[in-house]
Amino acid sequence: MSVGISLAELLSWDDETSAFWYKHFQANPAQLELPCDIGGSKNVRDLVRHNWGVELRWVERLAGLPVTPREALPEGPLDALYDMHLKTAVIFRELLAGPDESWEQPFKIDWIPSFEQTVTRRKVAGHLLFHGQRHWAQLATLLRAAGAPSTFRGDLLLSQALE
Repeated sequence: MSVGISLAELLSWDDETSAFWYKHFQANPAQLELPCDIGGSKNVRDLVRHNWGVELRWVERLAGLPVTPREALPEGPLDALYDMHLKTAVIFRELLAGPDESWEQPFKIDWIPSFEQTVTRRKVAGHLLFHGQRHWAQLATLLRAAGAPSTFRGDLLLSQALE
């Protein structure tokens, strides 16, 4: 047995976190309009769009699919934003069902410095799954500071995704 956390387990954590925020904003839709400058956004809705849009665009790259142009990502409503995450999860699970050795294949990224351009597909997948977690934690802090705390418990340690 190898010790580690699998991409499938991290995807389950991502699903859990995304479902939390989807339900949170269904119950508190006005919070989507709060000012927010995280990830270059102007409000919380933009950050949610950024999180789920980045996931979608990275998984499309990993799957060799056409990458949705940034400007074509939905700006709302919440259901349309969450659909990006749901689509990501479906594509990601299909990729995980493929051969394990494919995750160690190089993946070239043209827009980062040349000495870092070639990484593995596994590293890109890890980035895809951790990128949003960082922003969700920032969002929880922003909401708390704005007087609108959530019950977000985003730590992997508290996740039901890993037992």
